[in-house]
Amino acid sequence: MPAYIHHIATDTPPYLYSNEFSRERMKSWVKEPRAKRLVDMIYERTGIDTRYSVIDDFLKNDGLFHTRPDGSINSPTTGQRNALYAKAARELAVKLAKKTLVECPQFLAGDITHVVFASCTGFANPGPDYHVVRELGLNESVERYTVGFMGCYAAFPAMRMAAQFCEANPKAVVLVMCLELCSLHLQVSDKPESIVANALFADGAAAAIISAREPAKDRPYYRVHGFHSALVPFSESHMAWDIGDNGFNMVLSAYVPDLIGSNIREILGGILAKRDLTPADIDEWAVHPGGRAILEQVEQHLELPAEALEISRNVLRDYGNMSSPTVMFVLKGLLEEAETDRAMTCAIAFGPGLTVETAVLERCGAVITCNPSEAKVDSIPEPAKTSHYAHQRRTHSGNHQVTQTLQ
Repeated sequence: MPAYIHHIATDTPPYLYSNEFSRERMKSWVKEPRAKRLVDMIYERTGIDTRYSVIDDFLKNDGLFHTRPDGSINSPTTGQRNALYAKAARELAVKLAKKTLVECPQFLAGDITHVVFASCTGFANPGPDYHVVRELGLNESVERYTVGFMGCYAAFPAMRMAAQFCEANPKAVVLVMCLELCSLHLQVSDKPESIVANALFADGAAAAIISAREPAKDRPYYRVHGFHSALVPFSESHMAWDIGDNGFNMVLSAYVPDLIGSNIREILGGILAKRDLTPADIDEWAVHPGGRAILEQVEQHLELPAEALEISRNVLRDYGNMSSPTVMFVLKGLLEEAETDRAMTCAIAFGPGLTVETAVLERCGAVITCNPSEAKVDSIPEPAKTSHYAHQRRTHSGNHQVTQTLQ
């Protein structure tokens, strides 16, 4: 019996920063003139307009991050950063779980049998998965699992686990959650790889309900055909993620896009061949927008039409790279922009190792005519607030309304 992704919901922390604001703050913190020029160049090329963060104090003098009298930024300890993760992740996870159930009314809180929670940007126990069970009134017998420290591709191991639960037990209903607060691990350095990481990463969360139940006919969904893993040869040192004394440390080589590009066709061809498919059989592509250069390499080496990665580029533009939730934002976007009632879909994400995780899905069902998130939800907290010190202007990106902070 196949498993289905019945619904995908997304959410973000409350504070929204324009790329211009982030760039100018970073330029004020780095020391060397060459590093300031690199900041200008790298931020200009990210393809990011706005990003969300759990941090509201980048201009305060007494917050987690603050500017010292000499113009430099302090570096909080890992413990201080993780303390904020524990509080903010709990709040965002509970808010998102409520939102997910409201937007997918064919499932009730009491139907959930498993919660799979993925994150690589903090640790807490009892963690967000526990608080989702408690605060939503789920059955105390709900099985909880954490997929930890896997990085940008973690959505796929989490959804694979959920699909396996559903295939083993057709009555299972799994709530999958990916939540990352990458901005907590901001580390200011004149090194190019540090500037690139700060320019790309952001905060966000996504959730999916996965079950073998027959899907509702009035809304689109994904049928799961399978998940696959692969490793890019000779690439282990080019992307890594470890725990330091002042936050988590990201190793991000400038060669990552080229490594992905030069290997993606062979890797993906082998994966699709296992299901008697070729890239030509794929109607829609959900590629993790790890950065503009990665999308360009995938597009070039898979010989995709320019519009094939439009949703991925839109997610990168509006949210940045949020690590594990990002590809779920793309999958949700494909559902909302669907113009046909069926499409074979290949989803791809990349992470430390270099690891390539893929999902072969089939988008099915009705075309969305309205945004389900427009439904009134009395039990869910108010929408995101912007930093109190920012000038504001209202703007729209597709169906998602944001407030863009400007200098």
